[in-house]
Amino acid sequence: MTLILDHSFSFQRRAVAWGVMGEGPPLVLVHGTPFSAQVWRRIAPWLARRFRVHYFDLLGYGASDRGVGDVSLGVQNRVMAALWRHWALDRAHVLAHDFGGATALRAHLLDGLGFASLTIFDAVALAPWGSPFVRHVRDHEPAFAGLPDYAHRALLAAYLQGAAHNGLGDEALATYMAPWLGDPGQAAFYRQIAQMDRCWTDEIEPLLRVPDFPVQVMWGQQDAWLPLDQGRRLAGLISDRALIEVPGCGHLMQEDAPEAIVAAVMETAAAAAAAVPS
Repeated sequence: MTLILDHSFSFQRRAVAWGVMGEGPPLVLVHGTPFSAQVWRRIAPWLARRFRVHYFDLLGYGASDRGVGDVSLGVQNRVMAALWRHWALDRAHVLAHDFGGATALRAHLLDGLGFASLTIFDAVALAPWGSPFVRHVRDHEPAFAGLPDYAHRALLAAYLQGAAHNGLGDEALATYMAPWLGDPGQAAFYRQIAQMDRCWTDEIEPLLRVPDFPVQVMWGQQDAWLPLDQGRRLAGLISDRALIEVPGCGHLMQEDAPEAIVAAVMETAAAAAAAVPS
């Protein structure tokens, strides 16, 4: 299936695509890079049986504005905070992955968003992060943006396949490749990589602590992008719960073990509800 993002929000005159489904307590889904809200396409419908699920494409990703401009982590938390206000949310549950993890943490710590609970997995949050490929693109962005189409497609497919321990099928690969093809997709793909900078996670690392809401950190045991030790470190900083290590799972848990994500969100939200005085 495909998630429908049939709403548009203007952030500094740039369009941010979003969608919503279900009824119940609000839950915000925040995707990572180089993906889009479509990573939730098999998860959001199940969560919508219990929550009113809000999802969106980060600025520069998916169906949101992919033109020239700031798409760094330094802007994504402000996009999330603006949407939060647009949706008139108070304390919503949050589910975040990869760059979405840094975005959610920055939005909470720097923009003051109040979460009901946070389920966070395989998240960019602590240095070091950024592969040799990322560093190479940052040094040579124009050369990559100008690659012939066939070369870009091959590189993009190989890069995406590395995210899932069990490999991506044709449907998933086509879904994740689509926003990064053609014009402006190819240039946008290398632009978002070129703007990756650890300064945005370094800024909040000293602020990380166990908050006043339940936090569950999860990690794929076979994550080839961010090592398992990163998950253990993050869990020790922001949660009083043990890290959930998911076997047979790479960086893209949405493909390798979507059921683990649904179960964790339900349990973390239940813990939040139990903590609220009657």
